[in-house]
Amino acid sequence: MMLLVPGDPLRPTRPDEHFAPEARAAREAGYAVAVVDHDELARGKDAVRAVASVPRDGTAIYRGWMLEAHRYARFVDALAARGVTLRTTAEQYRQAHEFPGWYPTLATVTPQSAWTVGAARTDFDKARLALGDGPAVIRDYVKSMKHYWSEAAFVPSVEDGDAAWRVASRFQQLRDDDFVGGFVLREFEQFTTAEVRTWWVHGRCALVGPHPDTPHDQPPDGIDLDWLAPLIDALRLPFVTADLTLRADGEWRVIEVGDGQVSDRPASIDPATLIAAAFDELQ
Repeated sequence: MMLLVPGDPLRPTRPDEHFAPEARAAREAGYAVAVVDHDELARGKDAVRAVASVPRDGTAIYRGWMLEAHRYARFVDALAARGVTLRTTAEQYRQAHEFPGWYPTLATVTPQSAWTVGAARTDFDKARLALGDGPAVIRDYVKSMKHYWSEAAFVPSVEDGDAAWRVASRFQQLRDDDFVGGFVLREFEQFTTAEVRTWWVHGRCALVGPHPDTPHDQPPDGIDLDWLAPLIDALRLPFVTADLTLRADGEWRVIEVGDGQVSDRPASIDPATLIAAAFDELQ
């Protein structure tokens, strides 16, 4: 069993500074740690070279920066050629990482949504009309631009097609080459709390903590996740996160699901705690 982390761009044999605490915690827990060349993986030029320093044979968990789903698939294949199996397959990664993969299973506990395949205006208008009326939030399959809220995220009314398209176009411009899949329009809901990040291993909640954007806003004590557990279990995914927040009417809602390998760890969560949770079912 081993942990794979990105190498430091300036010192390639050492873990990237952002993931060094988790690498150290893994070593202290008795797991092997190896570095991969994330830049090489992200460029998609030579996945074999990117994993050249990974020891042969074994089972691995990745903790690192996001990869596009097709780049992750090459990562899986390059490791397989070395006899190394990533716990999360390429298909499972795409399902967790991209919005259309997880939304149908969690549709009852997350804002109503519609999406396009590609970025054509005609497809955008079909998705917009399918959503109905009222305000909405725009994102793509993997990310929003919430820090550009008024210009590239929030649509006051999906009935105003030209105004909605201006927001979508600005979103795509800001995402540029990182734009993934298509536009996702999500019904706007009023939330009242900071997000809570929950971590799940094979459908079981292994860790509850704050969201990385608000690392010191601790979740309420004794948060009840019985309503969510069957839905996460139904995804049949090995390692995912689900970000939650309270709606104005007091109901918990799922904001985002992500692959646990590339979901950021809040600074206030002990890296050893996360490593223990991630490796738990491999014991």
